[in-house]
Amino acid sequence: MRMEYAEAVLDVVALIPAGAAVAYGDVAELLGSGGARQIGAVMSHHGSSVPWWRVLKASGDAPPGHEREALTLYLLEGTPLLGNYAEYLRTGGGRWRVDLQSARWTPSDAEFDRIDAIAERLERSLHKLSAPDDEMTA
Repeated sequence: MRMEYAEAVLDVVALIPAGAAVAYGDVAELLGSGGARQIGAVMSHHGSSVPWWRVLKASGDAPPGHEREALTLYLLEGTPLLGNYAEYLRTGGGRWRVDLQSARWTPSDAEFDRIDAIAERLERSLHKLSAPDDEMTA
């Protein structure tokens, strides 16, 4: 995966405000590039520097393996939740998820302008040809 793509994904994720969330596919749609799996791969490998807990599966489930940490952050930020999250915190049992319908981020006009600039930068970089790494090119 090209670093330009990862950087663009991370730039968009960094714009998501506290208490809001999006699905992986939402990020791809905002960028106009890739899909949910590509966004998930970027977040898995490079997402620790941005608010990773604000990017979820379309079901609203927290990133696998990070449920407890994410839940703590959702509660701190006032992110709308569904299910028995109190039981989960107390015992580790009980199902819960983010209420993505209520929490879904709707970018402002200014944020859309920033996203458009990120997407345009990505589009320009993806059209540049990379020099082959064959040790024969000067």
